[in-house]
Amino acid sequence: MFSFRLIALIIAAYASMTVFAFCDDFHEPDSQVWKVGQRQWTLQEEYNYSKWVETNITEDFFIRHKIRVDCADVPYASRWIYARINHLPAAARTVNNRLIGHWSKDWNRFPTNTTWENDKRFRAALMAVLSSTSTRTLPFDSYPIRIATDSVTPGTTFLIAGDHAGIVSRVVMDGSTAHPVQTVEANMPTRIQRLQLRNFAFPDPCGDRISGFLKFRWPIKTGNQWHYLPVKEYPFYSMEQYSSTFTKGYADYLEAIAKRIDLKVHDPGEKTEKIINTITGRLNERISVVLDGNKKCRESQCAEGSDFWEVYSTLCRDEFIGVMLSHLEEIVRKNNLNRDAVQAKMAKIRLQISPERFVTLQHVFQNFKWLSSDPEATIEARWGLDKCGMIAIHLKSALESISFIQQKYGKTDPHVAERYIWTQQKIVDEMTGESRKNNCRISFHQYSRLERMLR
Repeated sequence: MFSFRLIALIIAAYASMTVFAFCDDFHEPDSQVWKVGQRQWTLQEEYNYSKWVETNITEDFFIRHKIRVDCADVPYASRWIYARINHLPAAARTVNNRLIGHWSKDWNRFPTNTTWENDKRFRAALMAVLSSTSTRTLPFDSYPIRIATDSVTPGTTFLIAGDHAGIVSRVVMDGSTAHPVQTVEANMPTRIQRLQLRNFAFPDPCGDRISGFLKFRWPIKTGNQWHYLPVKEYPFYSMEQYSSTFTKGYADYLEAIAKRIDLKVHDPGEKTEKIINTITGRLNERISVVLDGNKKCRESQCAEGSDFWEVYSTLCRDEFIGVMLSHLEEIVRKNNLNRDAVQAKMAKIRLQISPERFVTLQHVFQNFKWLSSDPEATIEARWGLDKCGMIAIHLKSALESISFIQQKYGKTDPHVAERYIWTQQKIVDEMTGESRKNNCRISFHQYSRLERMLR
């Protein structure tokens, strides 16, 4: 959580910088997307935006509001929706190098409404913005910032040049997460989808001056024209994250970010306790999703790619839990903590996965790779209690991948085929070994297919 006192000091220090003159005529035509009057972005509004993102942009936000998104759409949509709610200016540079914004009249044929959810004009404009922007346009609508607790706040955009983007969802300063910066992201292709809550994981931008942490620029009006304030005039502007000395004294780029955000050195024992609590919380949230999905998917199909799959699959949630479990193991190992004592503590934490059944946190820790994220799987498979069933699924998936690669690239690009088949073959070997170790009965048909695939 970022400091209220820091924000107050910054607002006071930059008060003189946040007043920009609009033209004297505040008349706004009824045909534009929404009206802003004399409202404008300030440091206080940036703080308000951060609080709004932290509170509102949850995993299911775009599912609930039926908005199709990909990765770059999350920053744009969040910013435009907040601006619309609060009658603030909003703009975007399209792939055709056109600056569009709240003042645009392209969608005046649609009716408007007092609430953004029911405002057909706004939703049409938002869809147009999302379809005409991307990770390649984000650098034109944003500016790089310094890395500190007052600047890297919820709503801050992160960008991997031309590849991926997302926003900071919250900043955790108590050591209960693998990284203090927590992000929320979407994937390709564009669809109505559940967002991924992740620990910040980001490659070193290596001075490319495009990737990194960014904030949106403020549209201002001069005369009859809307434009952006120059990037160097923003209070958080800095190029420090691209400096060759940025990671000096740190293990890597991720640690350089973490230590600048959270300066406290956390006691390993206390950190372990907090991470166990975080994992337990996420698993308890998972219980209701799995139970609801199990009921819904018995009534209707929840095939991958369907709306129900997006709602009830736990793929992204399980990825987060897996990262946290690995981080917990790393803390125990690096600090020579008593592994048996940690596992004994986890054995006492019970998770009621159904009205009549419990598993322990220790069970999840030891069997995590056997948990299914598929909403159509049984309750047992969802919680790693059907190890043989999951072995069969992984084995089948690997065999099908090998078959596809052989057919697709076997003759046209044998070197590529060999490399990919080798990766899948490792999975086949591992699953075959696990099957024998766990006395799983793989059918004659499966073994025959295995032999045919590996010839």
